Amino acid sequence: MTQRTLGGTRRKRRRTSGFRARMRTYTGRRVIKARRRKGRHRLAVA
Repeated sequence: MTQRTLGGTRRKRRRTSGFRARMRTYTGRRVIKARRRKGRHRLAVA
């Protein structure tokens, strides 16, 4: 039986590095702020 590599990690990725996860903490908000200042189109994992 074949298995896809790293299946089911999208949820974890969103929970750890998604926008709402970033906004939850002070340092996360600083990350978003820094990315806005740099002019990033993607502020967090969409």
